[in-house]
Amino acid sequence: MPAVEALQRNTEHFISPDELRARLQSKKSLRVKLGVDPTRPDLTFGHMVVFNKLRQFQDLGHQAVLIIGDFTAMIGDPSGRSSTRPVLSEAEVKTNAATYLEQAFKILDESKTEVRFNSEWFAKMSLGDMLNLSRKMTVARMLERDDFSKRYAANSPISIVEFLYPLIQGHDSVMIKSDVELGGSDQLFNNLVGRVLQKEAGQPEQIVICSPLLVGLDGVKKMSKSQDNYIAFNDAPKEMFGKIMSISDEVMWDYYKLLLLESDATVAQLKTLHPMEAKKQLAVKLVDKLYEKEKPGQFEREQFEKVFARHEIPDEMPTFKFSALTSTADATIVELLAATKLFASKNEVKRLIEQGAVKLGAEKITDPFKRLGPPEKEYIFQAGKRIFAKIVA
Repeated sequence: MPAVEALQRNTEHFISPDELRARLQSKKSLRVKLGVDPTRPDLTFGHMVVFNKLRQFQDLGHQAVLIIGDFTAMIGDPSGRSSTRPVLSEAEVKTNAATYLEQAFKILDESKTEVRFNSEWFAKMSLGDMLNLSRKMTVARMLERDDFSKRYAANSPISIVEFLYPLIQGHDSVMIKSDVELGGSDQLFNNLVGRVLQKEAGQPEQIVICSPLLVGLDGVKKMSKSQDNYIAFNDAPKEMFGKIMSISDEVMWDYYKLLLLESDATVAQLKTLHPMEAKKQLAVKLVDKLYEKEKPGQFEREQFEKVFARHEIPDEMPTFKFSALTSTADATIVELLAATKLFASKNEVKRLIEQGAVKLGAEKITDPFKRLGPPEKEYIFQAGKRIFAKIVA
C-alpha cells in the first residue's frame, strides 16, 4: 500500500506497518495522536519532524489529535534525561501553552486537528484512580528504559513521579482512543506503554511511529529547549536564517530530509552543489516554510551575504532613539548597548568589547566605558557577526 510506504519514510521505529495496512483497508479515518509538553514558550525544529509526520496523515484524510500536556508538563518528561527535570508551576505551564497552537498551525491543517489538554481527565482523577493506574506497571519494567536504568546504575535520583510519566502519557491514548501515536525515537517506551494500557482497556492497540531525533546547533545532542541548542518556530527570520547557516555540513542533509521531506534523490543532487550554497538554499526554504505569507527567505539570504560575504551593513536592523536608551546627557557604550535588550546583560556587552568583537562604524571599540552623547546623525554598532544596532538622535 503506497500510503504506508510514504509514512514509513523518515521513521526509526514503526510498530507495525502490517497493523497500519489493516486499519487503512477499513477506510476509516484514523485518530493520530501527538503530545507536546509546554515546558517552554517555543516549539522547535525538533518538533517539526513529528509535526511533518502528523501533517502527512492529515493530507491522507486522517484526524490529528494534538494533546497539549499541560498536566504532564508539571511532572516533566524524563525521556533521554540524565537528571530530574525542573518542576514548572501551573502559571508557567499555562503561559507556555498559550503560544503552542499558533505555532503548531504553521505546519498542521487546523481544520483537521482536534486539540485536547490532558488536564481534562487528569485533574478529575482521585488518588485511588492514580493508584489503580500505577498498578499496571512494575518497577522492573520501568527500569527497562535505558535512561532510567543508566540513572539507577549511577545512583542518580529518579523520582516516583518520573516513573508515573509513561503511565500518564499512555493513559492519554486510552482517553482519546488513538489509532496511531507519533513521537521522537526517545518516546518509544512511553508509546508502547500506551499500547499496553489500551489492550487492558479493551481498545485496539495504537500503532507506534517514532521519528529520528533532530541534531541541534551544537552538532552533537538532540535539538532541545533544555539544551538551548534549538531553532524556534517563533525565531525572527534573520535569527532563524543565521542559526540554520551555523549547522554543520553533515547535519544539513538530515534537515533537508526531516524538515523539508526531500527525497534521497533530491538530496543526492543537492550534494553536487557547494555546501555553502546548499545550506543557503536550505535556510531560504525553512524560513519561508515558517513565514509562509511573507516569504522573507530570499531577502534574509541577501542580507546574510551582505554581512558575511561582502562585510557590508544590512539594509534593516533594530533602531533606537538615544533618549529612549538613557535619561542622561551621555552614557557609556556598555550602558547604551545593554539598554537595547539585544544582549543578555551589561557583562555580556563588556565581554564582547574586551574580546574585540564590537565596532562603532568601522572602528573597533576598545574602551567599554567610553561615554557618548546623542549622535549628530546615527551610530551603527556591530557586535560579533550577527548583531547590529542603529542609535539615532
